[in-house]
Amino acid sequence: MKRLLIVEDDPGLQSQMRWCFSDQIEVSVAADRDSALTALRRMEPQVITLDLGLPPDAGGASEGFALLEEILRLAPMTKVIVVTGREDKENAVKAIGMGASDFYQKPLDADILTFVVNRAFRLAELEQENRELIGQTNGASIKGIVSASPEMMEICRTIEKVAPTDVTTLITGETGTGKELLARALHDLSHRTDQPFAAINCAAIPENLLESELFGFEKGSFTGATQAKKGKIESANGGTLFLDEIGDMPMALQAKLLRFLQERVVDRVGSVKPVPVDVRVVCATHRNVQELITQGEFREDLYYRISEITLDVPALRERDGDALVIAQSLLKSLGKQLDRPNLSFSEDAVQAITSYAWPGNVREMINKVKRAIIMADGKRVSAGDLQLSTGEGESVNQLNLRQVREQAEKQAILQALHCTSFNMSQASRLLGVTRPTLYNLTDKYRIETSAESPAS
Repeated sequence: MKRLLIVEDDPGLQSQMRWCFSDQIEVSVAADRDSALTALRRMEPQVITLDLGLPPDAGGASEGFALLEEILRLAPMTKVIVVTGREDKENAVKAIGMGASDFYQKPLDADILTFVVNRAFRLAELEQENRELIGQTNGASIKGIVSASPEMMEICRTIEKVAPTDVTTLITGETGTGKELLARALHDLSHRTDQPFAAINCAAIPENLLESELFGFEKGSFTGATQAKKGKIESANGGTLFLDEIGDMPMALQAKLLRFLQERVVDRVGSVKPVPVDVRVVCATHRNVQELITQGEFREDLYYRISEITLDVPALRERDGDALVIAQSLLKSLGKQLDRPNLSFSEDAVQAITSYAWPGNVREMINKVKRAIIMADGKRVSAGDLQLSTGEGESVNQLNLRQVREQAEKQAILQALHCTSFNMSQASRLLGVTRPTLYNLTDKYRIETSAESPAS
């Protein structure tokens, strides 16, 4: 619903302006600065028409300009259309300079007013769409990553900063959290994007074969070596080498890898001639490397070589709100692949997704959602289709709107008090409420209003 606030002290003009707009626009009116600010906070209009001549300065413009300044401070995205007299162009120009989006001159012409207001609504709509697109690319610009949580957004921002450099990067996190996707993102966003991306899982290859897979070998260097072969490191020359599960690399091979990282040359098995290689190295592991060092299973000097930058990827259960966002995305993409494109989650499925701990992280979710798409009867995927329990008690609390709103109010009040060193007047202005209202809220939530309080 489009929301319009008309700020006009003349009751007759209020009525005329109200009736210019259709039922598709929710219209509210205010006659002075205080009532206008109250309506602004209550209805959050996209567009405001503002008569500069408001009481107590109905014959001037000081009150209107003061209100315009407060509107732009409290709701900077709101489109303000200043209403002036026909001979009052100077104030109109001043208002535009302060940040008003447009102006309209009296006397009232319904067609022109409607046109100006609709144009402002369209501008607000376009800006909102642009902000949403920018918000989506804040993590979605990394291919394969779907997220809305601050934790993953921070990881994505770090990826974007680190990618253009050649620093060796270590990605840690539980199995199934998307470490390889992030490694590929480091490659795709770098100047090496047109060069090879070579990946090897250090835990999946037997110890006696891992050295030749990594470093290559010369003809005749061992039984069966009928011809020379490049290793993964050489094949990634100019590009990126991804060493997955490096925490499982044998100690003997760690020393050879350390030499390569220091010298940037490869010694093939059975060769005496080092081969120079230009490659960016990204490593990943689900294991705690510090514990491995303490247990003598990982070289400390190698750890410092591979962790010039470390990215610790949070588990899905630690990413606030991401479980449902990712599940919805998987339902859409996998539904198309399996020729069931119009499925949606039932209420019990939503509750189950948000309350389940997801020990297998995104990899487990992919399996659960794919099964559910196949097994679902009709257009709704249930918790039973996902093979998840609903976890009703926890998820109902999470979805209780009153509790969510109260928690958000309490956090905002505490933040405002900290920002203003517990000055109630400044905090109330920062929050956009009156001092009595702020005192009522601090009493309601039992928030002490001094810096020494335990709540602070």
